[in-house]
Amino acid sequence: MFFIISGHPEIFPLVLTEKTQEIFNCRADVDITAENPYKLVNKEDIINDMKTRAAISDFHPFKKIILDYPGEELLVVFDRELTYGQLFYFVATEEAKEAILNPPEEEDDEGEFEGVQEEHVYRPPVQKPWVSLGSEKEIEEESVKETTRKIKYKISRLHKEFGARIKFHCRNASTDKHGYVECTSYQDKHFTIRQLEKHTGTQVVPQEREAGTQTRWPYPKNATTQYYPRTFSEEEREKYLSSEVLKDFINSVALQVEVALQQNEIMNVFFDDWKALAEDESGFAGKSDVFLKEYQSFTDLHYLKDRTVSCICWHPTIFGIIAVAVTERLSYEERVQHSGKLLLWKAPILFWSFADPIHPQLMLECPEDIYCFEFSPSNPNIIAGGCMNGQVVLWDISEYEERLQNAKSGGSGSTKTPSFILEQQVAKEPHLVRYCAVSSIEYGHKSVITDIHWLPELFELNRMGTIFENRAGVCIQLVTCSPDCTIYFWDLRAHRLPLQPSGEKKKEDKLVTALPDVPTTFKHLDLTWRPLIKVNCTEFGTTIFHLIMHFCYILVTLQDGEILCTDWKMERDGDSGRLFNQKPSNVHIIHDGLVHTVQRSPFFKDIILTIGGWNFAIWKEGITVCSGPLLESSCAAKRYTVGHWSLSRPGVFFIGREDGNIDIWDLLEKTHEASQTQNVCITLITCIKPWIYSSKQHFLAISDDFGTLHILEISWSLSHPSSNERSSVLHYFEREVKHLEYAEQRWEFREQERVALEHEKMMKKMKVIGGQRSRELMEEQTNQDYAEYLELEKNVLARLLKGQERPTSSKII
Repeated sequence: MFFIISGHPEIFPLVLTEKTQEIFNCRADVDITAENPYKLVNKEDIINDMKTRAAISDFHPFKKIILDYPGEELLVVFDRELTYGQLFYFVATEEAKEAILNPPEEEDDEGEFEGVQEEHVYRPPVQKPWVSLGSEKEIEEESVKETTRKIKYKISRLHKEFGARIKFHCRNASTDKHGYVECTSYQDKHFTIRQLEKHTGTQVVPQEREAGTQTRWPYPKNATTQYYPRTFSEEEREKYLSSEVLKDFINSVALQVEVALQQNEIMNVFFDDWKALAEDESGFAGKSDVFLKEYQSFTDLHYLKDRTVSCICWHPTIFGIIAVAVTERLSYEERVQHSGKLLLWKAPILFWSFADPIHPQLMLECPEDIYCFEFSPSNPNIIAGGCMNGQVVLWDISEYEERLQNAKSGGSGSTKTPSFILEQQVAKEPHLVRYCAVSSIEYGHKSVITDIHWLPELFELNRMGTIFENRAGVCIQLVTCSPDCTIYFWDLRAHRLPLQPSGEKKKEDKLVTALPDVPTTFKHLDLTWRPLIKVNCTEFGTTIFHLIMHFCYILVTLQDGEILCTDWKMERDGDSGRLFNQKPSNVHIIHDGLVHTVQRSPFFKDIILTIGGWNFAIWKEGITVCSGPLLESSCAAKRYTVGHWSLSRPGVFFIGREDGNIDIWDLLEKTHEASQTQNVCITLITCIKPWIYSSKQHFLAISDDFGTLHILEISWSLSHPSSNERSSVLHYFEREVKHLEYAEQRWEFREQERVALEHEKMMKKMKVIGGQRSRELMEEQTNQDYAEYLELEKNVLARLLKGQERPTSSKII
């Protein structure tokens, strides 16, 4: 997608990454500057770059424009002032390129200003005839014209009553039908008129009011009363405004008026009290509405036999499509014994659809069993996964997006069966998608990849671990971890390789040829992909190893249940000069078993949930990471296996257990035990992943050790928060932080008391009989006096320095 500048259709803004700038020698402020902002780039070089890097190339969005360009060289301009919105732009026509490189010379207009300035002479306006510019048409359109035909009534007396004698008498108007006729309004059911637009006018005038009243008399009689506003005269107004009584009154009520205005600003006058009252009723169905409702389940006897689900992911954009990764349900010894069999058939990643719960819609080929995978946040068709042997795999399902869309539409109740469903019913086999690229075994992890995450599209890292802005706005880096004590950062962009002889290059091109059904999106990474950064979680200079299972950027969970706080930024050793990682700052032993989940809250970015062993813990980044968790649960009846935060309620999260039950925790209801427990299956739960389809429909995907995928619908009370739930949960976390800080202060105070008490006991033991002090005590007193002298000298020098710098600066460095 690209933008055309209004008024300059030949100019196209361009985003060039640092890699692209180095390739074309157009580095900002190095090769091209503000004084010399022009760079001519060969058209053939740009075409070769688009062929090599494909969609990763910065010129790929303008591929058609560049191919249609008639010239041999394109003009790339360095736009330091961001005139057209980006740091670079290129020109798409030869005429515009010549106009920019060779601008026409400006004419000398100095001669126009030579001579004496003439004196301005006033000329009265001359009356001219009025010329219509079409405004009378708008006035005529806004004017109101009567379009309905008026109803005419003719009232007359009978001819025989003309000239007759009139006789007056008394009668009751309510009983005589000829006394009066009442025409009451009514609503016509045959048609209704809805007012779509209304023109009203307002004018600031003294408030007036007109009202009518009718007296009760024995005979009908109408009476009206008219009111008019009373206003002060100019003399009375000046008199009251200058009076001291009015000034004293205003001064006395000024504070009350100010408080009232502040209260009006604080209160939300548009708050719907009735809606908030209905939300606090905890649902219409009572406690039964808290349960999770079975919606659908998926299983396959061929692909899921004797296998377990290792990871599940909802498709980010297509409703009803969910992907699952399956692995062999074997121990390490069994996997070694059946290694030959496992090489012949690898467990794939299956795509299920709500429209067809029997047959998988798509199947991704895997070089090894996949333990974790994730869709790219910027492009849902790109999938990255971690293998059992430590390799990272990439898939591109762009060609099969329409198939998944058709599979999704099949569940809407349409009588016409999609072509993709008909193809499955005939072939009985899902379409196999081959992977695009796989990382190098030599430079990858030495053990199973236990967790994988895409870095956000807002930033990226360099080889030193420094964060800087990602100008491309596309996710191009991901992070993996493994029990081999390493965390690797990977970059999808191609790196420049050393030059090779032409003979070897031709030989390599002949050997590496892609199959016809393999996408070439990441061909440049296949079998040569190396990590950008390697973070070793062994303490520098020691032999202490940390077996990593999961991570959340700063928190790392270990295989023995420890929580590790570390950083990926690289440091250089002063003696040897080699790069090494910072050693872990804090290690907490909270969980009594393997940690399966470490996840940030979707509502509070500094709140992290960890689940492992028989308990869970909630941490606050920056505070409790150093001192301990905000909340640590007691031991559960069964071991916890996995968990996940709720996507709609800040204080709710779900935890799966090894007995097939789901614990639903609500921090606003209970903090010492689960609010609700529900059985899902008879074996341990392996994965939990919620998903929001609409405001009325929330789903929870749960997989078990038998390979079955359960889709549960979350009830109204568990998916819709109350009006003040977020603020209440935040207040609870802040209260726990204060409690933790108070506990730390008490521990420090008790430690100081203990040290003072031990010192006092030591002083008593060192005293000798007769009041004489020992030699050790005298030396201690001398050292204490010397330390006091140094402190006094330091304070005196600081005051002298402060007095010298006072005339020139008010700061002390």
